[in-house]
Amino acid sequence: MVIFMKRCLKVLSMLAALIMLAAVGFAADPTADKVLVEKKARRLTLLSNGQVLKTYKISLGGNPEGPKQREGDRKTPEGSYIIDGRNPRSGYHLSLHISYPNEKDRKRAKELGVSPGGQIMIHGMKNGYGWIGPFHTLYNWTQGCIAVTDKEIDEIASLVPDGTPIEIRP
Repeated sequence: MVIFMKRCLKVLSMLAALIMLAAVGFAADPTADKVLVEKKARRLTLLSNGQVLKTYKISLGGNPEGPKQREGDRKTPEGSYIIDGRNPRSGYHLSLHISYPNEKDRKRAKELGVSPGGQIMIHGMKNGYGWIGPFHTLYNWTQGCIAVTDKEIDEIASLVPDGTPIEIRP
């Protein structure tokens, strides 16, 4: 009887350990620790520990080549920034704010005697136009932001915490 009880206890302990390991593995979606935007490829990639979590097709500003130089130039910035906030009441479904302009951007704008602009976001479709879905990538239509579908911005927002670095490459 004692041997039977010991075996049962051992089996139960192993089952409990397996359940705990499974719970840890499935507890939550992985969190991105970096956002990479490649303008020429029209791609946004979420990374975690150097591994690709997800990629998305994107639309950019209507004048996408080259770095943003001034307010109203319809260019998407290039450089290193931070996701520093979010707006669930955005006019574009939901938006994540990018910390543009950085010091380099402000210096360039000052040298040109212009305002660097601001309010650069990753966002969904203009409210009421979510039905456009993936067709939005047929052309670059933003004022300098990075656009994805409404479903995609919801997913991105769930995986990218505030404070996440974002690198925007040419």
